[in-house]
Amino acid sequence: MCGMPQQPPVRSSPARPRRPDASMSLITNVMDHSLDDGYAEAAARKESLGEGGLPKTLRAKLGLAGGLVLAALVVTVGAAQAHVAAPVVAKERQELIDRIDRETAAADRLESGVDRLRADVGARQRAALRQSGGGQADLVGLLSGATAVHGPGVKLVVDDAKEASTGGDGTDPRESAGFSDTGRVRDRDMQRVVNGLWASGAEAVSINGQRLTALSAIRAAGDAILVDNRPLVPPYTVLAVGDGQKLSTAFQNSADGLYLHALQDNFGVRTAISAESDVRLPAAPSVIVRTAQPRAEQAEKTEQAEKTEKGTS
Repeated sequence: MCGMPQQPPVRSSPARPRRPDASMSLITNVMDHSLDDGYAEAAARKESLGEGGLPKTLRAKLGLAGGLVLAALVVTVGAAQAHVAAPVVAKERQELIDRIDRETAAADRLESGVDRLRADVGARQRAALRQSGGGQADLVGLLSGATAVHGPGVKLVVDDAKEASTGGDGTDPRESAGFSDTGRVRDRDMQRVVNGLWASGAEAVSINGQRLTALSAIRAAGDAILVDNRPLVPPYTVLAVGDGQKLSTAFQNSADGLYLHALQDNFGVRTAISAESDVRLPAAPSVIVRTAQPRAEQAEKTEQAEKTEKGTS
């Protein structure tokens, strides 16, 4: 009995699980195949075409060797020049330092000489004032600033504001002078302070140890205040000889004293005034001696008056 041919049994293999990153084929390919493979394929392709590796011809090899020799020569020459130039630069620098030191020492000697000459001139001028002053030599020396003085008076300290401030009510005591509201003490502020003390009865005035005379100048150079061309550093200490309490009261009630109070209120300028039992002021470093001459018209009138008196007597 012929039966039906038997069919080979069907082998069923289990289905492979789906990769979770199957939808990210591009990223998977990049991760699985590094760029080194691509570089290797490119190098192999160039080598098969005779384009890769070292130069094959003698001319190319000589060119490469020459380039390497030239590069090495440039580096060597540069290093040699730097090594040779280093001592020269150091020597020039030391020479410059020595020259600066010599010039500084020379300037110090000249400044010392100027101070000695200034002191000698001041002494001669004070002697001339004493000789020409007659019985009022002491008064002449006091008023001219030629002699050091001491006695009761006031001490006024004026300093810049701690921080820049602006006037709150719009009242600007510096408006006419064109100053900005920076809170810094200006030369015109000190001019008004000194003039106010003179007007209030001060007999002698000094600022930071600089004696003022009738010819003293208070100016500005940038932000610095100069007294007779000598710079001052804040705080500014003003000493004035006079009746201490009376001088203090008169100054504070004067227009210049009120001006100083306005600077304090509107700009934060710091001030302090006190009556002192004894203040000491040095003599002015240089006093200009001048002789006053009467005008020609006045001299003629005086001469005629003298003749008239002699004729009638």
